[in-house]
Amino acid sequence: MSQSNELQQLNNRLDKCRHKLEAAKQRADKSTIYQFETEINQISKKIAQLNHKKSYDLNKERKALLEMPFSRALTKEEQSDQGKLKKSVKGLIIVHPLTKVGKELKLDVMTGFAPKEF
Repeated sequence: MSQSNELQQLNNRLDKCRHKLEAAKQRADKSTIYQFETEINQISKKIAQLNHKKSYDLNKERKALLEMPFSRALTKEEQSDQGKLKKSVKGLIIVHPLTKVGKELKLDVMTGFAPKEF
């Protein structure tokens, strides 16, 4: 299961538990209240762990791209035929500004990162 799916499922479970906790508080059912409070704490910790791992992985990828010795914006012609460009430049990574990594790098245009000049 992917991280985003697991995170979504945990958020759904957390929402259900919170609703059930409110109902238990209205009934003044102490054992059920305790059960849902502990479950909410466990789910919240798991969500925090997943969010931290997600940001760690994104930051790791961002650092790897920034450590590449060469980067530049792609021309319209290069953008239209990316397959040809990737075949001609070994190790080329293209980052779009609307992806997570692109937003993290604060890119304005589609940019190519490579170990050598292209």
